[in-house]
Parts: sequence; C-alpha cells; structure tokens
Amino acid sequence: MFNSVVAANRAAFAAFGVQQEDEDGVTPADRIEPDEDLPEWHVSISEDHPGRLGVGDHVDFTKTISENDVQQFAAASGDTNPLHLDDEFAEQTRFRGRIAHGTLVGSLISAALARLPGLTIYLSQDLEFHNPVRIGDRLTAECEIVEDLGDEQYRLTTRVLAGDEVVIDGEAVVLIDDLPE
Repeated sequence: MFNSVVAANRAAFAAFGVQQEDEDGVTPADRIEPDEDLPEWHVSISEDHPGRLGVGDHVDFTKTISENDVQQFAAASGDTNPLHLDDEFAEQTRFRGRIAHGTLVGSLISAALARLPGLTIYLSQDLEFHNPVRIGDRLTAECEIVEDLGDEQYRLTTRVLAGDEVVIDGEAVVLIDDLPE
C-alpha cells in the first residue's frame, strides 16, 4: 500500500509540474553544490549599492515546496508531526490536509540571505506564521535591508509569500563578513 501511495503522490506532483527527482532518479539534495543554485529555483538581488550593501538592498529566493522537501525536513529535524506526513490524519484537522513544516518554509529566508554578497551569518530571526503552506506551493522569500547597524551588521525585513499571500512575516539581524580567499 505504501508504494501505491508514493506512486500516486509522484503522479499528482508530476501533473502539477512539480519535479521530485530527475529522470535518472536524482533528488535535489544529490544535485546541490556549494554556492550554486538549482534550475528550479529563482533568485533576484538588487544592485542599489554595487560593491557594498546598504539600506534598500533586497534579495528574493523562489522555490516550490515538494513532497521530497517535507520528507527530507522531517528526517533531518525529527519533526514527524502527522500534520505534515499523514494525509488521513491531516484531513481531520483545521487545515483539512497536510501542510509543510513552518520552519521548513521559514528556511527559504535563510536561502535568500545566503545569496547576499559576502558570508552571511545569522544573529537573530523573528517569525510570525500567518497562513499554512501546502505541498506544491511556489513560495518567494523576500528580504530587504532596512537598517545598517554598523560593524557589518544589518537589520532586514523578511517575509515569505505564496503568490500575493503573506505566509510568514518577520525580521532578521545578520552579520556579513568578507568571503575567505
């Protein structure tokens, strides 16, 4: 039965254009390289202050949350809440179906911040969860520098959107070091 559920899920994702694996059975985790992007991701960064960061600079990171993302996150984090993993259980909840882990969704903010020039180091992150995210949702994390705190530290607004709907709103403080040579 498990194999038929997996096959049905794969077929459903394929119908929606969500790819869990390449044709060769290679998952995104098998394709990732340091400081590289996968073709199914979209990244944009402002160039308001070429060569240095400043207030108003922003970065966006877009990807689709896949079944594989949820499974891998559950395995890596140990969060096996049936709301994220069990269709029948999740159907009986206020969400009427499975939703992605909030922290998985919030991690798209980290992905966006990793694209800032230099070596980005998190100092703090506040998150407010506003709406659930479904498997197959295409999300965009938007981060904008709103304050230069000095000593290469910056305060940013952070949010994750599903279309025009805000699913996470927050604020981060980061330190940006020069990249090692």
